[in-house]
Amino acid sequence: MGCRVSSCLKRGDSANNDSELTKPDNVGQVDTNRTIPVRSRVKSQIRQVVNGSLGPWKSMPNHLPPAPNRFLRHQETLPNLPVPPLQQTLQKYLQAIQPLVDENQFKATESIVQEFGRKGGSGEKLQEKLEHRAKKFENWLSDWWLDAAYLDFRTPVVVNVSPSVTFPRDEFRGHKGQVEHAAKLISGVLDYKIDIDNETLAVEKLGNHPLCMDQYYKILSSCRIPGIKSDLVENYARSWLPPQHIVVAKNNHFFKLSVYNSDGSPLTIDQLEEQLNTIVAAALKKDIGVGILTSDGRNNWAKASKILLKDSTNKHSIRTIQRSIFMVCLDEAVPAVTEEKWTTDMALRALHGGGSEINSANRWFDKTLQFVICPDGGVGLTYEHSPAEGPPIMALLDHVHKYCKDPPEQPKMPLLALARPMKLEFNVSSDVKRSIDTASENIDAVVRDVQMNCIKFADFGKNFPKSCKISPDAFIQVALQLAYMKMYHQTCATYESASLRRFRLGRTDTIRSCTNASKAFSEAMLNDNMNSTKKSELLREAIASHRKYTSDAIAGEAIDRHLLGLKLTAIEAKENVPEIFMDPTYETAMHYKLSTSQVPCKADLCMGFGPVVPNGYGVCYNPKEEYFLFSISAYNSSPETDAYKFGDQLSEALNDMKKVLQEADALSSKL
Repeated sequence: MGCRVSSCLKRGDSANNDSELTKPDNVGQVDTNRTIPVRSRVKSQIRQVVNGSLGPWKSMPNHLPPAPNRFLRHQETLPNLPVPPLQQTLQKYLQAIQPLVDENQFKATESIVQEFGRKGGSGEKLQEKLEHRAKKFENWLSDWWLDAAYLDFRTPVVVNVSPSVTFPRDEFRGHKGQVEHAAKLISGVLDYKIDIDNETLAVEKLGNHPLCMDQYYKILSSCRIPGIKSDLVENYARSWLPPQHIVVAKNNHFFKLSVYNSDGSPLTIDQLEEQLNTIVAAALKKDIGVGILTSDGRNNWAKASKILLKDSTNKHSIRTIQRSIFMVCLDEAVPAVTEEKWTTDMALRALHGGGSEINSANRWFDKTLQFVICPDGGVGLTYEHSPAEGPPIMALLDHVHKYCKDPPEQPKMPLLALARPMKLEFNVSSDVKRSIDTASENIDAVVRDVQMNCIKFADFGKNFPKSCKISPDAFIQVALQLAYMKMYHQTCATYESASLRRFRLGRTDTIRSCTNASKAFSEAMLNDNMNSTKKSELLREAIASHRKYTSDAIAGEAIDRHLLGLKLTAIEAKENVPEIFMDPTYETAMHYKLSTSQVPCKADLCMGFGPVVPNGYGVCYNPKEEYFLFSISAYNSSPETDAYKFGDQLSEALNDMKKVLQEADALSSKL
C-alpha cells in the first residue's frame, strides 16, 4: 500500500502508550455529535425514555440513573486539535527520515524540504489555509481522516482494516456450551450499553487531561455502508427509533433477535439462551452465504449491494443487519489444532473466518462489532475500524469478560412471552451468485496468505522495565527496532499509534519509533566489541527519544497528520501537490514495514491485525506485569517476511536488552 494514508489506518489502538488511564466515578461522557441541534437532542432523549433505552437502570442497581447532556457538557470542555508550527514539523520530518535513507538521499530531501518551507513558499501558504480550517472546525482533521484512512479505502476491510481480538480459551465445549456462553456475552454487552444509554460512562483521563469519549458512543448500533467510490458509516443509536435488536449469524443464516422486554429491560441470560436455541434449531444446514460479499473489495461489494437492494426482501434484511446493535456469530466447529497453536488459530478465525468453506460467510464484515463464539471454547471479536480505535473496544471487552465469568443474579422472566427470532431472507439473483463466487475465491486467497503468530513472552513483563525506571511501551518499541535490525541488518519506517483523545473528536497520530537513537542502539547491539555500559547508555537514549516523540504526539505535535493536512489542503484547493509529497523519501517514510500498536487491557486479550504493506509486519501487544502478549502478522506471499522468525528475534531482543541493563547495573554497583 506504499505511502497511502490508508497504510496506517489500523493503528489507532493504543490508549496512551505510557500512562495509565484513570476513570473518576464522578465525571460523565462526551456527545457523539455536538452538531445535532438542541431541539433534536431533546427529542432524542424523550424517545429514549419512551422506547425504554433509558429505562433498564431502574431494575439494575449497579447502574447510575440517566444523566442527559452529560456527554455534551464534557465534550465542550475539550480543546480543539492544534495545527503545529510549520518549521517545527519540517525539522522533525528531517529527523524522522534520517535513519531511513542514505546520506545522498537525505541531502536531496533536505533541499526539497527547505524549498517547501521557505518564507512565502507553498508550505507557508498551505499552512495558512490549514490554520483557517482549524478555526472553522471543532477538529480540522477528523472528517478528512475518516474519509482518507477508512471510507475511501477500496480494498477489503478484512485483514486490511478490521482487527480481531482473541479472548483466553473458555472451558465450554460443544454447541450447548457455545449457546450458553453466547447468552452470557450478549447480556454482558447489553449491561455495558446501559451506561452508554444513560450517559454515565466514567470519563478517562491521561494524567490530568480528560479524554474525548466520543468513540465510546459509536461502537454500538453502528455499521459501514458500501459505496462505489467511498463508503459511509452510520450510527443508528441517534435515529428516531434506536435499534432494540441484535443479529445472530448461524450457518450463514442471519436472524433478527429483539433483546429487550416490553418494559425496556434487557432479556435475561435464560431468555437469551432460549432464543439462541431457537435460532440454532432453525439453521441446521448452511445457507448460500450472502455475508461473504462483505469480505470482498469495497467496489465489488458496493455493486453487489446495489443489485441486492433492488429487491424489497433483500433491502429489509440488509437494513435490519445494518441497524442492529451488534452481531453474534455462532461458528461451526473447525479441525482441532494443538494447544500451542490454538490462540493463533483462534486469532485467525476471528480475523477472517477461516475461508468460504469454514466460517467467512457467517459474518457481516461491515458491522462495527461482531462477536465470534466457537464450539471449542473460542471467543473472539472482529470490528470494523472506522468508528473507533482500540480503547473503547477493549473497555467493553474487559467488562464482558468479567461479566461472563461471574454474571449477576437476574430475575426470572417468562420464556413463552418472547417473540420468536426472525430469519432474514435473501433472494439471490444469478448476478449476485456470481459475486458470491468471486468473493469466496478472494477471501480464500486472503486466508491462505495471512500468517499469524501469537506469543506469550513469559520471561518477564512490564514490571522489569518499570524497575529500571523505563517506560514499558518504549522498551518494547526499542526491542522491535532491535529485532528488525537483527533480522534484516537495516532500519525501516515504523508506525505506532498515539491517541489524540486529549482533543475534541481526537483519533490518532503516528509515533515514529525508528529514530537516530534507536538505530545507534540497534547497531551497537550487533557490535561484539562494545561493552554493556555503553550499550545501556545508548538504550536509555533510545528510550528517551521514544518518550519525547510520544509526549509530542499525544500533545498534538507529531508530524504525520500535519503533513497529511497540508497535502489534503493542496488537493482540496485544486493546487499541484508539493514536491515534498512526491519525493521518494516521503514514500519510504510512509512504507511502514513495522505497523504496531499497544492495546492494554485488564484481561489476557490480544488484538491482531494484518500488515499494512506487502513486505511488512503487523505487531500488537498487551503488556502485563509478568509477561507480554504479542500478535505478529505477515504475508506468506512475501519472500522477505516470516512472523515466526520475527517473533523469535523479538523474544531474543527483549532478553538481550534485559541482560544489557542488568550487566551495566552490576558494573556500576561495583564502582
